[in-house]
Amino acid sequence: MDLSLLRDAALAGALLGCFYAAVAIGLTLSFGLLDVPVVAHPAFVIAGGYGVVLLGHAGVPPLVAGLLLVPVFFGFGWLLYSFYDRAFERRGEDASTRGIAFFFGIAFIVEVTLAMTFGVDAQMVETGLRGKSLEVAGLRLPLRMLVAAGVSLLMAAALGLYLKRSFAGQAMAGVAQDPMALQLVGGNPAAVRRLAFAIGTATVAIAGGLMVMIGPIEPALGRQYIGKVFAICVLAGLGSIRGTIVAAILLGVAENIVLGTWGSSWAPAVAFAILLLVLAVKPTGLYGR
Repeated sequence: MDLSLLRDAALAGALLGCFYAAVAIGLTLSFGLLDVPVVAHPAFVIAGGYGVVLLGHAGVPPLVAGLLLVPVFFGFGWLLYSFYDRAFERRGEDASTRGIAFFFGIAFIVEVTLAMTFGVDAQMVETGLRGKSLEVAGLRLPLRMLVAAGVSLLMAAALGLYLKRSFAGQAMAGVAQDPMALQLVGGNPAAVRRLAFAIGTATVAIAGGLMVMIGPIEPALGRQYIGKVFAICVLAGLGSIRGTIVAAILLGVAENIVLGTWGSSWAPAVAFAILLLVLAVKPTGLYGR
C-alpha cells in the first residue's frame, strides 16, 4: 500500500472509529464503570436503528428520530437494570458470570423479535447524504461519515462533561471506585448505578440513528459489533470517555489499513487481536482506572 492510499485508509478509518465510539460509549458506562457485562449492548443499538427506521418512514430524519427515542431507551435501561439488580447484584456471588448469560439471552430475544417484526432483509432510510462528499486537500470525505463522526464526538463531549461537572456524574465515578464511601456521604449506590446504566442504554438511540444514516441494518448485525465494542472498552481503560474515543479511532484505522492491505477476510479479526494484545500487555488500557 503506497503512502497516499495509506493516508486515505487512515483518514477513512478515523471517521469509522468515531462512529464505533458512538456505539461503544454506552458500554463504557455500563461495563466500564459498573462492571455489568452488557453483551446485549450492540443488539440494543440495532433495536434503536429499527426505531429510527420506523420514524424515518414517517418522514423524521435519523438524527432527530434518535433524539426522540432517547427517553424510550432511558426508561428501558432503567427497568432492565432494576431487574438485573434484584436478580443478580443483590444475590452477591457470580453476578458477572450469570449476568453474561442473562444478557446473551436478552440479545437473542432482541434479535429474534426484530427478525419476526421486520423480517431479515436489510432496512434503510434515505437521508440525502448518500453519495455526497466534501473534498479537502485532494481528499474526498463522505458527508454521512463526517456527520456521524461529528455527532459522536459531540455526544462523547457532552457525556464527559456530565460525568465531570454534575453531582450525579461524580457519584457514578464514586460508585465505581468505592460504593461504601458513597454511602457514607449519603448516596444510594443502587440508584446511582441504575441511573448510569439507563444513560448508557439511552445512547443506543443516537448510535442507532447514526448506523441507519451510514448504511442499511438487519437484525443480526449486532453480532458484528460485540467484539469491537468490548475491545474498545478494554483498550480505552474501563470507564474512560476520552479513552473510548481514542481506542475507537485506533480500531477504525487499524481495521481500514488491514482491509486495504490484506482484504476483508482479515478485518473482523482486528478487534479480537487488539483485545488479546491489550489483555496480555496492558490490562488497564490506555486510560485505565
